[in-house]
Amino acid sequence: MEKKDVAFQHEPQSRARALLEVWTVSTKLGLTSFGGPIAHLGYFHNEYVRRRRWMDERSYADLVALCQFLPGPASSQVGIGIGVIRAGLLGGLTAWLGFTLPSVIALALFAFILQGFDIGSAGWIHGLKIVAVAIVAQAVLGMGQKLTPDRSRATIAILVASATLLWQTAFTQVLLIVAAGIVGMMLYRKTAAPEASGLSVPISRGVAVLCLAVFFGLLILLPLLRQYAAADWLSLFDSFYRSGSLVFGGGHVVLPLLEREVVPTGWVSEADFLAGYGAAQAVPGPLFTFAGYLGAMISGIKGALIGTAAIFLPAFLLIVGALPFWNSLRTSPKVQGALIGINAAVVGILLAALYNPIWTTAILSPADFALASILFAMLVFWKLPPWVVVIAGAIGGALMALV
Repeated sequence: MEKKDVAFQHEPQSRARALLEVWTVSTKLGLTSFGGPIAHLGYFHNEYVRRRRWMDERSYADLVALCQFLPGPASSQVGIGIGVIRAGLLGGLTAWLGFTLPSVIALALFAFILQGFDIGSAGWIHGLKIVAVAIVAQAVLGMGQKLTPDRSRATIAILVASATLLWQTAFTQVLLIVAAGIVGMMLYRKTAAPEASGLSVPISRGVAVLCLAVFFGLLILLPLLRQYAAADWLSLFDSFYRSGSLVFGGGHVVLPLLEREVVPTGWVSEADFLAGYGAAQAVPGPLFTFAGYLGAMISGIKGALIGTAAIFLPAFLLIVGALPFWNSLRTSPKVQGALIGINAAVVGILLAALYNPIWTTAILSPADFALASILFAMLVFWKLPPWVVVIAGAIGGALMALV
């Protein structure tokens, strides 16, 4: 491909300068990007496309479409992809570190505070659990309107939600996602695929294939190694890696996957799990940094590092592995149909999580339901930012504990 076809502009004079630029901008975004993945994409567009012109509009739209297609945290993958396009593989790693570290540090510190002061039963902690009800209810509503707009997809979502609640095993969600993909391929195989446009990336197909091989290899081998190697760090890495590998439809969907991994095993109590999830809404950056909180609760700083690295590794491998093949993938009607079914299943999985464990753990009285309703209205109707809702929930929980 000739120089004129490359999407980004204002190329740096050296790789070192490119990495420094990526680090500076991504860290700024990591410190200021509140509001969830959709808001993150808006921040990215303003900073990378409009202000710095590292990419043109069409290439940015292509990259966002790819990251919505892949499992994993879409906003983080967009940031990684921009870093790769700007400064190669090391640029992708730099972009991820800058965007992720601020919220990982904040949530790990929150975990240490919970452990050090034994405040798990405090009223404001219960308020954070109620915040989680409002946040996930908003996610179910928004994703349901977008991803299940017709009877067939709504039916898939309801059946998946029912099966998730009634058949609670380690493999339920994986099997349901696969089944929904097959059903979607059958029902929507004639869906018109979007017109492909070129996305120029400095990655060879050989490197991409290697990344995809590592992704699938770890997904298969880690559970096997976990059975035969008595190493706590390996079990932790496997749990978070699988959770990060199977998330379709947005960061909130990681909630039920992580809950199945860390609560039944006794690593983290349900109360601490939901308190951390509520706190994760108050910090900037990707929701997947919730894994840093859980890892810190399980095994201190080492656990925070393992949990964070493991849950984001699939996102990195997939975006690097898929970029060179994106134009071919997006023109396949079968792939598009499977994705439609998978997205409907994601709504069902999140709906099941809204009931169990979130609702059953947080809504214990009429006052709890009243507070959850107010917080939901603040998010959906008043359009207040999540961090304001988190503070309101914590104050509400503290006040309820006093009366």
